[in-house]
Amino acid sequence: MIHYNITFLDYWHLSSGLSAGAKLDSTVIKDADGLPYVPGKTLKGLVREMAELLPDNEAFVSTCFGEEVVQMGACYFTNATLDDALKEQIRGNKLQEKLYDELASTQIDKEGMAVDNSLREIEVTIPLTLQGKIDDVPSAYEEKMKQALKMIKRMGLNRNRGLGRCIVEVTA
Repeated sequence: MIHYNITFLDYWHLSSGLSAGAKLDSTVIKDADGLPYVPGKTLKGLVREMAELLPDNEAFVSTCFGEEVVQMGACYFTNATLDDALKEQIRGNKLQEKLYDELASTQIDKEGMAVDNSLREIEVTIPLTLQGKIDDVPSAYEEKMKQALKMIKRMGLNRNRGLGRCIVEVTA
C-alpha cells in the first residue's frame, strides 16, 4: 500500500459535470458533506499517464493499470480526501462554503474585444492538502508507482492555464 498527499498550490477544479443553473457553468466534485475530493479514477488516469512516460514501462503499466478490454489492473486507487480531523473541524463549524470561490473568464478576439456569449464562470476549490492511497501495488512495481505519482504537477480543468498546480508526496 502506498500513501500520499496532494498539496494544491493554487485554485483547482475537478468537475462534477454539473452546472449551478444561470450562476455557474461548472461546479467542483464534492462528497455528501460538501467537501472536495479527487476521485480515485481521476488519480489512476493521471498516474497511468505519468507511468507511460517511464522507461521499461510495459509490464508495469499492464500489471498495475490493466489493458483495455483484456485485463483489469491490479492496483486500487482510493479517493484523495481531506484529513479526518480537518473534515470534522470544517463540518462542525459549517465552513464548507469557505472552501470554494468563483472564477470568470471570457474569450477575446484578435481585436481585443470579448467574443459574444463566451463568458464562463466556474467554481474552484481553494488550495488544500488531500490524502489518498493505492492498494494492491505489486512489490516489484512500488518504486515505479511512487516515481509516477511524484511526476504529477497539475490536475483538473484548465491545468494548462494556471489552475490545479500541485505537489504529490509519498508519505508511506
